[in-house]
Amino acid sequence: MSEKQTYPVQLLQPDGRRVFDREHAALVADIDADRLRQLYQDLVITRRIDVEATALQRQGQLGLWPPLLGQEAAQVGSAHALHPDDYVFCSYRETAVAYCRGVPPEQLTRLWRGAAHHCWDPDTAHMTNANIVVGSQGLHATGYAYAAHLDGADLATITYFGDGATSQGDIAEALGFAAAWTAPVVFFCQNNQWAISEPVTVQSHVPLVRRADGYGIPGVGVDGNDVLAVLAVTRQAVERARGGGGPTFIEAMTYRMGPHTTADDPTRYRTAADTEYWEHRDPIERMRLLLDREGLLDPEFADQVAATADDIARRVRTATVEMPDPDPMTLFEHVYATEHPLITAEAAEFAAYLAEGAQS
Repeated sequence: MSEKQTYPVQLLQPDGRRVFDREHAALVADIDADRLRQLYQDLVITRRIDVEATALQRQGQLGLWPPLLGQEAAQVGSAHALHPDDYVFCSYRETAVAYCRGVPPEQLTRLWRGAAHHCWDPDTAHMTNANIVVGSQGLHATGYAYAAHLDGADLATITYFGDGATSQGDIAEALGFAAAWTAPVVFFCQNNQWAISEPVTVQSHVPLVRRADGYGIPGVGVDGNDVLAVLAVTRQAVERARGGGGPTFIEAMTYRMGPHTTADDPTRYRTAADTEYWEHRDPIERMRLLLDREGLLDPEFADQVAATADDIARRVRTATVEMPDPDPMTLFEHVYATEHPLITAEAAEFAAYLAEGAQS
């Protein structure tokens, strides 16, 4: 990684024109026409999933949903940089990462409907489920990465968190341990400018990427709405980690166009003018313009992408609405890896309560 890092790295301008950056363009030189189209399709599909899930929550079908509107490139680009055996430790907004890791769309809303403790099997996707304790996933990723390193595994972990999480001690501790242990972990900060209602300018008076300096690890800032730039810098960080070079801190500059969650009203703390700048930097439109400039966006392909996105959204809606209520006793499953006496006692007490209710 270059010692003199341009901040932020950009390979696509908002109007879809490529940026001349020999160092980082070389990292995505293999992204041909087919792979550019795949990136665009994943961007469109994940936005369509997000819009559908938001509508489902507004209609009472989900208890809560954390929208990712505007952050698709940061997630899709970084997910495409990962190896199948790399492990993802997410926060609660990484729906696009989960989709790119092969999680079936039908599983994406299970937790948010209250039908299960989780959405997908972490061992199958090599990705944890939603983590609500802000910042704690940084420690989980660092511990997993270090243990894998001790076992001789050739893999990296990546942990996703927002700008608000950088104010949490867990992230600071994770960075300290990762630096000391040379752990193969990528810290991926999606700086979406808001920690719920608190702007990033209140959280930090300097770019968050400079936090890396204090730990003696490389830090790179990237245009988080540029899917190619995100792919390039994440690839570099992942290969560094897998090669024994240790951790990297990435700050992806993006913007949360919607609410923090569907329980939030962003109009209470920001105006339409606040979002106007970022509306002109939409990650999907940027990629669409690139494809159009390079003759890759023919009507047939555009129609196919739209149809695929609509079909996946339909699958999400159908699976959500028709999701069966779980057996109440499953509440006690998968809480601990091994049997726990307190959980066993609580399960027995709850089973007796249910039996009593059934007899009355």
